[in-house]
Amino acid sequence: MHPVVGHRSARASLARARDEMTLPSALLILGPRGIGKQRLALWISQLLLCTSRDGGEPCSQCRNCRRVLRLEHPDLHWFLPVVRPKGVSADKLAQALEEARHERLAEFRDTPVRSSHSEEPAAIYLAAAQELRRRARTRPAEAGEQLFIVADAESLVPQESSPEAANALLKLLEEPPPDTRFILTSSEPGRLLDTIRSRTVPLHLSPLTLPEVTAFLIELGTDPDAAKKAAALSAGSIGMALGFLPDDGGEPGPLDRLRRRAFEILRAGLSRNPGDGYSLALGFKVTGARGLVPLLDFLEIWIRDLAAVAAGAGDLLVNEDAGEYLRKAVEELGLHPAVVSEAVAVVERSRREARGNVNPQLIVAGLVARLQQTLLSSPLAGSPS
Repeated sequence: MHPVVGHRSARASLARARDEMTLPSALLILGPRGIGKQRLALWISQLLLCTSRDGGEPCSQCRNCRRVLRLEHPDLHWFLPVVRPKGVSADKLAQALEEARHERLAEFRDTPVRSSHSEEPAAIYLAAAQELRRRARTRPAEAGEQLFIVADAESLVPQESSPEAANALLKLLEEPPPDTRFILTSSEPGRLLDTIRSRTVPLHLSPLTLPEVTAFLIELGTDPDAAKKAAALSAGSIGMALGFLPDDGGEPGPLDRLRRRAFEILRAGLSRNPGDGYSLALGFKVTGARGLVPLLDFLEIWIRDLAAVAAGAGDLLVNEDAGEYLRKAVEELGLHPAVVSEAVAVVERSRREARGNVNPQLIVAGLVARLQQTLLSSPLAGSPS
């Protein structure tokens, strides 16, 4: 694993809590996707298992530290979302999910620096949560305690109506076994059960600075210009920045493609032609609605940029390459920032529909129609901004 980037204040506080024996047994690390929450969770594991540490940072050189960084320590268990195996019978699902988890861990060993974007929706299913609970009830293999990292803990509830996996973990947090610690991470804490949030101590991480992200990309061998552009779009997230980098053939990266497709939805939502939404919707599949969630996240950023221009704060754009279009749209349509902000609720409605697995074409068509109604039919629309 690469060294932890940034979060110096958080690391200092954690090290101090470790020395004072006040580190919580159940920690919830919160922050935007791709800013290093899981890497920090591994750093905390080093902090607790290091045998050569004398205050401050873990040594990263002792046998325990090296095994943590190779994801090989027997008392470190990392549970993370996986894509549900296809064609597996119910009686073999638990085994298939455990094999998929080990495959993902092997991918992290081979490629520890990777984009936070995933093409297929993943989750931590009930069988995986039950396996976690089974392991937590065993004794540590070597160390004085064992640690469980639960990455993207919001994925314990793949659907709001199916909280079984989250409830399985909840029972463990209510009565934690001795010598056991839990480190949960989440980019969407609002999707966690309230009872899970109440039984963990939150640690909020801020996005990394633009120089930190840029420097990290350049150290990987990225062209400086490409690194600066990707960092500017990343909102302080290395995981996001990696997804904005062009591929070896110079084609846009996966997140840049999503960003551009979200821009197409915004343009349709600013069009007075109701047919634009239907034409755009036909370009989407009729299945895989949950895959729309990252696209809707990017649309929300576009709406944020549109509101910034409408409020006279065009120098704060994330999507600087579309600044001229956004300024022209605000001027020609007379968009008021209060009207633009209402569009966020429209996107959130579509996000709920996507998580409910509604037909993606219906979601996109309805989304564009509601954006047009919100942005173009408000009493404030057409007024000087």
